[in-house]
Amino acid sequence: MRQADVTRDTSETKIQIAINLDGTGKAELASGVPFLDHMLDQIARHGMIDLKVIAKGDTHIDDHHTVEDVGITLGQAFARAVGDKAGITRYGHSYVPLDETLSRVVVDFSGRPGLEFNVPFTRARVGDFDVDLSIEFFRGFVNHAGVTLHIDNLRGINAHHQIETVFKAFGRALRMALELDPRAAGVVPSTKGSL
Repeated sequence: MRQADVTRDTSETKIQIAINLDGTGKAELASGVPFLDHMLDQIARHGMIDLKVIAKGDTHIDDHHTVEDVGITLGQAFARAVGDKAGITRYGHSYVPLDETLSRVVVDFSGRPGLEFNVPFTRARVGDFDVDLSIEFFRGFVNHAGVTLHIDNLRGINAHHQIETVFKAFGRALRMALELDPRAAGVVPSTKGSL
């Protein structure tokens, strides 16, 4: 079973995350940041990943620490759940449209953290959510999951749509990369023999 439970407890946040990479897309989300919960739901549903996130953070200051630390903890959970990566497809990609917006996400479970984030946001906030926090979430994730992640918003004028297509495409790319390849059962998808 490719599952993990991870807890992060700092002076700024207390976060509990449970994931099942072979789930059905169920989500139980209470991050304290409603827009983040909406985006995490996209990952779960479109990635077919069961996801539970319970977070308490210093949101009286702002949402930065909570969003970043959820990304960090989620990355740790993925790293633990995927294990040695034997049998996974390794690479995943997805294009997702939403009305006028189109985003592309490409992921490699390479063992090497790297993020290319190219989203020309058309405004600074979506409701109470600072759009800059989306890159902090993904930076935390890649650094702790050990993945290479390329995110490109190819077009769009609605900032909500820009972020939502990115998270949906991220979920679908994860699903593709983590799919078990029956032709490579038990084999680590690398000429090095490990990732």
